[in-house]
Amino acid sequence: MFERMKAHDYEPAHKENVYYPFSGREEWELTKFLVNNLNQGQITQFLKIVMGEVQKDTSLLILCTLSGIKIETDGYITTHPVHLIWHDALGVTKHIFGNPVFANDMEFNPYEITINGEPEYSEWMSSSCAHTIQACGATLVSIVLASDKTLVTRQTGGLEMHPTFLTIANIRSDVRMKATAHAWSCIAYMPIPEFVCNPKFSSLLQARVWHWCMDIVCQNLKHTVAEGMGMVDPLGFLRYAFTPLCVDPWKVQEFQELAKVLYLSGVQLPFWQDWRFTDPAYFLAPEILHTCHKFFFNHILKWCKEVISANELDAHFHSLHKCIGTRHFGQGVTHVQQMTGQEHRDIQHTIVPTIAGIADADFVCAIRALVDFIYKAQSPTFTPTSIADMASSLQEFHDFKHTILHAEAHRGTSGPIEHFNIPKLELLASFARAIPNLGSIMSFTADVSKCMLITQCKTPFQCMSHQHATFTQQVVCLLDQEESAHQFDIYTLLRSNNLSLNNLIANEYDEVVDMDPTLGWMMHVTPEEVSHFQGPRPVHNHFLKGLLSDDSKVAPHVTVSSVLTDKAPLFVAQLYKLPDFSEKLRLFVVANVNDSTTSHFQSRPLKVWNKFHLQLHSMLCLHLVMPSQQVQAYPPSTNYPFSNCNTMLLWTENTDATVAQVCMVFSLSKKGTSLPPELDQPLLYVQLSDIIAHPKDNIALMMFCVKRQCVTGPNGVQVRVGKIVPLVDVTHAVELVPVYRERANRSISSSMSLECYDTFFLNNFSNKEWYHTLHTNFM
Repeated sequence: MFERMKAHDYEPAHKENVYYPFSGREEWELTKFLVNNLNQGQITQFLKIVMGEVQKDTSLLILCTLSGIKIETDGYITTHPVHLIWHDALGVTKHIFGNPVFANDMEFNPYEITINGEPEYSEWMSSSCAHTIQACGATLVSIVLASDKTLVTRQTGGLEMHPTFLTIANIRSDVRMKATAHAWSCIAYMPIPEFVCNPKFSSLLQARVWHWCMDIVCQNLKHTVAEGMGMVDPLGFLRYAFTPLCVDPWKVQEFQELAKVLYLSGVQLPFWQDWRFTDPAYFLAPEILHTCHKFFFNHILKWCKEVISANELDAHFHSLHKCIGTRHFGQGVTHVQQMTGQEHRDIQHTIVPTIAGIADADFVCAIRALVDFIYKAQSPTFTPTSIADMASSLQEFHDFKHTILHAEAHRGTSGPIEHFNIPKLELLASFARAIPNLGSIMSFTADVSKCMLITQCKTPFQCMSHQHATFTQQVVCLLDQEESAHQFDIYTLLRSNNLSLNNLIANEYDEVVDMDPTLGWMMHVTPEEVSHFQGPRPVHNHFLKGLLSDDSKVAPHVTVSSVLTDKAPLFVAQLYKLPDFSEKLRLFVVANVNDSTTSHFQSRPLKVWNKFHLQLHSMLCLHLVMPSQQVQAYPPSTNYPFSNCNTMLLWTENTDATVAQVCMVFSLSKKGTSLPPELDQPLLYVQLSDIIAHPKDNIALMMFCVKRQCVTGPNGVQVRVGKIVPLVDVTHAVELVPVYRERANRSISSSMSLECYDTFFLNNFSNKEWYHTLHTNFM
């Protein structure tokens, strides 16, 4: 890719000034600022004022050739001319495949991984399809396409765009499924014709036009998959590549009627008809966002609302303790008509324990089984055993779904529905069959394409003139400018520092935090220039330096500066309303120091923090270091009269795992006599809970149940059991959901729920990592 730029006519000038045709880096940075913040008219006016009439030849920045053709719809009239704006899909494929940014994240050959004698399916190259298609001496460049239609106007106007995006399955899914990684490219803006005809036929004619246009855009990819061609990979090597895609039909009325009888769409010339190795039974991958998350919102959530009532469900969500990183639905969830995919996930996190104890046990079992299936389907790796386990969760739902009908929870506009003829529910059965053929279906989720509808359509549209005839062309020009500027940035940075245009593989980044590939490359070759690149910042890896648990699986950390410094233990105990704190501190010091200086350490001033962070390795991708989780321990305040403290799992010497609520984060001051190692570390004051029920005790819910440890105090009042433990004993941040029994107390808010209830469910579904950890290590 960069070699094309190097071979440009400007190369002689670049030997003196790599930013040519710009005078230097300053003018190039100004140009980027103007393009990103002003429209074309404002830019022209600015240049006239500051520099006079200046024209720059930026042909160096044009990376792909834009095409546009008029589509003739013979025999059918449209309200506006039908135009297709597109890039050659093969050219875009070459551009992505040869991009050196992805050199560390590219797979070229099918492979097999065996876990306990079973094949593991993850990336597309590990799937059976890749092995079936692979030819000796050839490289598969598997095409991934996504297409969706979206409104770009707000409230009025009704203007729509229908982009089609392309990437390749050779790029690791955790990289290509990020919209900021520049792994996807828009290859076409499909026409959205409005036919002057019977409305019954309009959608069919639109579908035919879409397939016709896709056939035009992908024509060269079809030739390549049939005959092969040379493609340059990110390291500059030439590879022999193939590009697989992971009745009279024009008598519309008669054809459509016959097609409906056969449950067909009525499109007689699908774009994949002559695409070698292409079978819609394989390449139409199951899709998590709509099939699972949208299905949850449209059906599962409504079933729960019907069974326990909308008012009760809202009261439960209102009183849930707020957790960092998850939306808290303070106004409830039943009144919202439209949500984002992330909000669907946030409701899934707590829906099962929220309805437990109120809904019938068999109903809870059916809902829990479906949520289990959704979580298991999102795993990045599978074996035949895990696929069977996922399928068993779906079967468990079918075994108990009759309770939903008996409760009349499945309803339509005219009343209860006595069947489950739901297309999205039927599609769930295809997941188990698709995974061996395609790899993990999370690799093909529509989340990234939905995000790109914003970046490639809605956002640039706001900078346009909004004219029906030209707004698509204007959007295309703007996006071409942005992508070209991004590539020119990298090119000039490498050339100005006399660095190789090839991204040489850096082994030290094989086991690291999740990082943008461009940023990772620049950090390796020229770290001082990283600030010039926009994008997600890398997660800081605390495993490299700082505190570690005894098994080195957890890296807890606190900030250098504390909230309180050199405060007496008695003052801190009164601030946090922990009357037994001083005694627990004394016992901890005595247990860890065996000399006469214990009394001195007991009165040592304290440093106090309101929170700490935990960093873990991913259980789903073992090479990946996860972002830190925040655990709060705020003292009582006006907004939180009982304090704002989160819950966690910790290891103790005499027991296995213990659930506890952290109430204070502190350490002894280093001023004065040096501290022994046991005291020279961050400490926690926690209040403990007992596990009173295991998952096997409640098959419908399959969750641990915990109850606060309490003892009878001197005045006969029950008080909670506290303890001081080292910070390094913490293993996970967890979420507790109150056991509501019959009816939630409306006077209890989210700021009080952990303090006003004594019995809780340990939520399996708080996040995917915890779900996998719990099922792997504790169930």
